[in-house]
Amino acid sequence: MERSQPRRQVAAMKQSLFDQGLLDEQFIQLEELSDDANPNFVEEIVTLYYRDSSRLISSIEQALKERHPLDFNKLDTLMHQFKGSSSSIGAKKVKAECTLFREYCRTGNAEGCMKSFQQLKKEYASLRKKLEAYFQLARQTGPMDSACRPK
Repeated sequence: MERSQPRRQVAAMKQSLFDQGLLDEQFIQLEELSDDANPNFVEEIVTLYYRDSSRLISSIEQALKERHPLDFNKLDTLMHQFKGSSSSIGAKKVKAECTLFREYCRTGNAEGCMKSFQQLKKEYASLRKKLEAYFQLARQTGPMDSACRPK
């Protein structure tokens, strides 16, 4: 009984990530892949995502700074990779911002790319902070019985 309150907190925190539009169904699908042999599977995947995606963000930042006119094809290719990685963990708002950035690339809108990239970095950092808090609380409560779908 003493563990039910922390588990409710974990469930409520996860639900809030969905309610805020930060995560989508892909996150639940990842959770369903966790098992007794690898109970921290999702946290490990998200950790890898943030490690690898920080390299892509740096590459995009560099591409936005280095050339005028901008190389929209290069930017689009980098953002396509970033969008794919973000989709794989269910990062809904980050993925949406990637889509907007890519549309600006297709239309050659440098200012739109810059603004969209700034927003993307905010969404990315916000999600990271919230997922870190979620995983920390989840670790404190121990393994969950099973993944549950948000309402």
